[in-house]
Parts: sequence; structure tokens; C-alpha cells
Amino acid sequence: MTAQDAARETATVRVVVIEDEPGISSFVSQGLEAAGYVPVVADTGAAGLAEAVDPGTTLVVLDLGLPDLPGDQVLAGIRRKRPELPVIVLTASTGVPDRVRLLEGGADDYVTKPFSFAELLARVRARLRSATQSSATSITVGDLTLDLTRRTATRGDTTVDLSAREFALLEVFCRHPGQVLSQQQLLDQVWGFDFDPGSNVVEVYVAYLRRKLGPDVIGTVRGAGYRLTA
Repeated sequence: MTAQDAARETATVRVVVIEDEPGISSFVSQGLEAAGYVPVVADTGAAGLAEAVDPGTTLVVLDLGLPDLPGDQVLAGIRRKRPELPVIVLTASTGVPDRVRLLEGGADDYVTKPFSFAELLARVRARLRSATQSSATSITVGDLTLDLTRRTATRGDTTVDLSAREFALLEVFCRHPGQVLSQQQLLDQVWGFDFDPGSNVVEVYVAYLRRKLGPDVIGTVRGAGYRLTA
């Protein structure tokens, strides 16, 4: 893809920014516009919800502290009418329980205030990539195939029974074949929030996948993480 093609592609991406603080909304919208997107700013929850459910909207950046409606209520309204729409929440809370509540309430990702625009932009791009990739119905890497509709995995001629979390972890590996993924990246993408840094949950689930799919399916890169090797 050329730079001109990329510019045309982002120019069709409508990002609704629901934020009542003029300084923050201006900062975010100007950055998005500079990156080639089409920002639409709404300074109330009601106006933001109306813009978000518009069929032309591609992604939403939602602040929780709105003057008329609680951000949670706006998020719930978006999920009722546009369940597939990526939503990134801006939050002042750094507590794990609050972040868990956001993700379980339907947020796809969050950015903690204060934040750099570079971080927000990276998360916007990641969510847009994920939304594009999720339109496929299956992923095949070597002799491994994931059916994303039925949530089943097949290696060769054998269908493997995976739990929901095992499937989610394997899906992340299959979307990044050969790429080394750190434990933190896997925690963020599969579990959705930071675990205790001492947690071995990734190691445990990688072991589950190796047991079910074969010891050669996921390799360990010492000091860096894991990668799909099948």
C-alpha cells in the first residue's frame, strides 16, 4: 500500500470523540485529523451516543465523566445498537477493579489520564486492525485452522476441544504467526487487564495449548515471550 492509498483509507475512518473538556477533545481531534482520520467531537453523552450509533462511525473514544449521562450508560447504549463498534474509554481511574468493570461493561480498551496522544493513536490503530481482521471467518497457519464462527480449532485432521480462554490465546498467536509476543502483550489482549506481575497465568495456558495441540505448536523465546511455531 502506498502512502497515498493509506491516506485515502484513513480518510474514510470516522472516529467519534465523546469528551466534554474542550482542551482534551481538541487535543485528541487534532491529533486524529493529523493522522488522517475524520474526527467528530460530541461534548455530551446524548450527542455522543447519537453520533456513535450512526452507521458511518468506525470507532469511538469515550470519556466517562460526562455532564448529562454517565459514561457507563453511554457505553451500554452503544453496545445495544452497535455491539461490534470498537470503543476506547478514557478514564482517570488506575485501579484494577475499575478497569475490569469497564472491560466487562463492553469497552474494548482504555487509556488512563493523563495520556500521550501517541499511546491513544496506537490503541486506535490496534482496535481498527482487530476489527478488520475479525471480519474473517477462519484463520489458517500451517496445519492449524481456527474457525472463528464456531470457535473451534483443528490441527491436521483432528479437531481440538479448547476452553474459551485457550481459544482466545491461540487466536492471538495465529493473528501474529512467527512474532514474539511478550507475557504483558498476551495478558493485555487475552485477559484484558494487568494481572499481578508475578502471575504465571500465561505460562499455564501456554502449557494447556501445548498439551492439546502438541509441544511444538508454541515456542518459548527466553527472556522475551512466546511465538507460534506450528
